[in-house]
Amino acid sequence: MKKKMTLLTLGAALIAVPVLAAPGGDRNMGDANKDGVLTRAEAEAHAKAMFVKLDVNKDGKLDQADRAARHAEKRAQMFDRLDANKDGSISKAEWDQADAARQAKRAEWKAKRGERAGAPSEGGERHAMRGHHGGKRGGHGGHGGPGGWMKADANGDKAISQAEFVAGALARFDRMDANKDGKVTAEERQAMRQTMRDKRGAPPAPPAGT
Repeated sequence: MKKKMTLLTLGAALIAVPVLAAPGGDRNMGDANKDGVLTRAEAEAHAKAMFVKLDVNKDGKLDQADRAARHAEKRAQMFDRLDANKDGSISKAEWDQADAARQAKRAEWKAKRGERAGAPSEGGERHAMRGHHGGKRGGHGGHGGPGGWMKADANGDKAISQAEFVAGALARFDRMDANKDGKVTAEERQAMRQTMRDKRGAPPAPPAGT
């Protein structure tokens, strides 16, 4: 008998095995014209657009209800990708197939990165897998998860208004904008990432542009 997984059990299984987790993240961070420089106006526009996307129930605030809805949506999307034959359950063969595809994509990504910058060190590989955008630990504007969202909760009501969300994004922008010229360059982003790594005691990052 084939072992199968239903949608109800997928969430717990994904905690142990991140089947389709892609390395990296939103690397342009709102750089609308793709010129490698993020302006304050671009950061503000990106934050507003992200707020609309995250406000699942469209009540003008981000709270636990939105987080729960997004988690449910992601689980459903993940389940649909894994359920290749669309029979409402995931067999071990489907699970293994998805895992093999993930491993192949990860190997391809690491090979391409190695071609651009030379073989990365073990620490560099760990950095690459985490991505430089902050991922689920907070990301631009603090929208990566409950902890990140709550940092923007200025009035302590356990909900984030659009104004609070944008203010949090711009505060992050201002921290990265070392020379206060209203622009964040790749070098300034790299410096901020290195500062955060130093605080965490993580391995050093590879040179900017690699």
